[in-house]
Amino acid sequence: MNLTLGFSPCPNDTFIFDAMIHHKIDTEGLTFNVFYEDVESLNHKTFDGTLDISKLSFHAYAYALEKYVLLDAGSALGFGVGPLLICKKEELVQQVLQGRDEQVISDLKVAIPGKYTTANFLLGLAFPQLQNKEILVFSEIEPALLKEQVDLGLIIHENRFTYQDKGLHKVIDLGDFWEKETGCPIPLGGIVIRRDIPNDIKMKVNRILKRSVEYAFAHPDSGIDFIRQHAQEMSEEVMYKHIELYVNKYSLNLGQEGRKAVQVMFEKARQLNLIPAIRENLFLN
Repeated sequence: MNLTLGFSPCPNDTFIFDAMIHHKIDTEGLTFNVFYEDVESLNHKTFDGTLDISKLSFHAYAYALEKYVLLDAGSALGFGVGPLLICKKEELVQQVLQGRDEQVISDLKVAIPGKYTTANFLLGLAFPQLQNKEILVFSEIEPALLKEQVDLGLIIHENRFTYQDKGLHKVIDLGDFWEKETGCPIPLGGIVIRRDIPNDIKMKVNRILKRSVEYAFAHPDSGIDFIRQHAQEMSEEVMYKHIELYVNKYSLNLGQEGRKAVQVMFEKARQLNLIPAIRENLFLN
């Protein structure tokens, strides 16, 4: 059986999917037709039900629940892994944090990596007054800041390791904000599968994905060429920092702690009317 699979070409995704799509492990007769997209494009593909299996933001999952269910394996959660709000003008740091002039803050233009990203959800939670947003591909946010096309930038992925080298300044780590608010790891992205796929296939995909993550942990250099192929402008040091940050025990299995974090995020989002009502089970049974 061949299934369509979409994930981001960022190092953590290529790291966990390498063994699975290159048949370094037992795939139990399944093959995968892979699509590489940025996370916001994948979010929209799940809204359309285009792919059988896909990476998506947990924020976006709220809008894809009717068609997809979350796998236990493959998720990106953790402590100290949240998106960063950054700026070029250092004086903006305290201006935003102190919020003394609500009108000035609300007029600031913020570049975000997508409307349905978890990063944007967290921004809305921490700074609901920042509504002047411009959607850019995540890799275009730092250049837009440097050219002063925007005032603030919401960065994800490897940019958290490089922004200071470009003279940019951190306003706040939204992961830290989330952790202090909830005590939970921050749910960033997960792997979902279509609900209309037979349950035995869903369980098989979950087993294969877990096996792929286990293989990656046991053979961390095995997929280096594949990872590098999709991160050509990134140093090997930054690639592995990225992987160490986002691939952890929750990538093997959400477990009770991971499931609780996802539930807390959805509950908070519902309280603020940031997502629609939840009418489906969040997790694979």
